[in-house]
Amino acid sequence: MKSYHYRFEKVLTFREQEKNETESAYKESIESFETIATELYDLLKKKENVLVEQQEKMTKGFAVNEIHHYARFIESLEMKINSVQKQVIQARSKMNWYEERLLDKTIEVKKYEKMREKDRDAFQDEMEHKEAERLDELSTLKFRKNENGW
Repeated sequence: MKSYHYRFEKVLTFREQEKNETESAYKESIESFETIATELYDLLKKKENVLVEQQEKMTKGFAVNEIHHYARFIESLEMKINSVQKQVIQARSKMNWYEERLLDKTIEVKKYEKMREKDRDAFQDEMEHKEAERLDELSTLKFRKNENGW
């Protein structure tokens, strides 16, 4: 009896490998996004704390040079926040791009798996049909043998 072999097995394997690589890249892009987003959150929190601290010192009164110091520090924080916000946008964009690629690759693999399933079913049907034909031939031969008195 003939064993089943899917004619697109190598293509399916290649597509699965592509999907797995894309999935890895997607996971890396998520981690990168989370790292940068956390950095942004920390900077925003730090700015908020500095502003609160500055407000408290303003009510108590503090030197002009301290006011300048806080202003320069807050300005540098804002520049860093703007820079990190751009990085967050880029990281999010990259993450979304990989997510779309992963979806495409997953769909592609599913198509080949579905084709393999249909092909295997057709192969199974063909094997069952051939087996039925062989059994019919054997019955016919046996009947003729008995009919002819062999």
